[in-house]
Amino acid sequence: MARPKIVASLDIGSSKIRTVVGVQEDGNPVPNIIGVGIAPSTGLRKGAVIDVEETINSVSASLEDAERMAGEPINHVFLGIGGNHIESINSKGVIAIGQEHAEINEEDVDRVIEAAQAVTIPSNRRILRIIPKTFAVDEQKGIKYPVGMSGIRLEVETHIVTGFDPIIKNIEKCVLQSGVDIDDIIPASLAPAEAVISKRQKELGVVVVDIGCGSTSVSVFEDGSTLHTAVVPVGGENVTNDIAIGLKTSIDTAEKIKIEYGSTIPEDVNDRETIDLSHISKIDTHVVSKKQVVEIIQARYHEILLLVKDELAKIHRDGMLPAGVILTGAGAKIPGVIDLARETLNLPAQIGFPQNYDGVVDKIDDPAYATAIGLLVWGSRFEGRYHGGIGLKGINIRKGLSNVKGWFKNLLP
Repeated sequence: MARPKIVASLDIGSSKIRTVVGVQEDGNPVPNIIGVGIAPSTGLRKGAVIDVEETINSVSASLEDAERMAGEPINHVFLGIGGNHIESINSKGVIAIGQEHAEINEEDVDRVIEAAQAVTIPSNRRILRIIPKTFAVDEQKGIKYPVGMSGIRLEVETHIVTGFDPIIKNIEKCVLQSGVDIDDIIPASLAPAEAVISKRQKELGVVVVDIGCGSTSVSVFEDGSTLHTAVVPVGGENVTNDIAIGLKTSIDTAEKIKIEYGSTIPEDVNDRETIDLSHISKIDTHVVSKKQVVEIIQARYHEILLLVKDELAKIHRDGMLPAGVILTGAGAKIPGVIDLARETLNLPAQIGFPQNYDGVVDKIDDPAYATAIGLLVWGSRFEGRYHGGIGLKGINIRKGLSNVKGWFKNLLP
């Protein structure tokens, strides 16, 4: 029998670096997860490398942790990159079909997507993904997959995600020096949706909000395709900083306060409740008001959600997504955040846990692992369709979209 294929994802965050290892079985798009690894992200800040050696050590520690659990070596990974430098734009492409009323083929689809990426992008930015949203054949719009249709003019609307090339190169360097090859680079903002939402939710309209340490990623889906992505430059570390300043404590103590006593519901806290910091810190020993802690946290989370609301307003979807908001990331675990999101965004809200996977369930039944699991699912599902194209070596649309039919079959509800 052939040896099972080992696949792995590496989620590079500003607080933690997570590795997930799976076994890819024929016919199953979701790998069986056999190992996870986690290590503090000590060499990065807001998604950018600030210390190469520390970053390499952090990545290596996460990989080694996952290898020990899986009992298998990790030789290559699907790499997720996030941070404030990730940006997105929409673009259109138009081509003429060779013959009048000729049948559209996959080569035509490749050509029109290649035409869509002919937009002005600064030389220091790299295209990470070109996602076809919808096609039009002549006057007929809203087509998901045009191959086999007849027409003389083919149009496409695409969503292009880019990153700051120097930041990406530094992360690539650190990962490669950790001893693994990179199969593909995937924007971390796109990954959580692959792990936590269904095709039906994508069809109805849903926003996935991943609250990380240095930033918050926003991904909006409608009619089965990506409508909008954005990165909000506020995250969990801003909450910690607010607590440290407001209570006059060290950053480490503020982080412990957030984890142990954090909430976004001041109404549930008695005005007389206090926290004796000497129980959780050797540096800070004074007593603080628990209600003040909760009010500080609520204010910052409200700001994050208002920024998400602004992103929805930009695309005219404020309060208009039937499947609501799905919250992921470590920052989504704080008590009361669902109610706050529901009130602020005027949408149904829930925490997004990774779904439909097998393996070490107890280790990854956590919204903090949504990105790492999503990277694994995305990479396994679309491997070969984008590798070498929209990835490490620049843009080669013809090669990168050689199997566009399979891409759309996976996206359609």
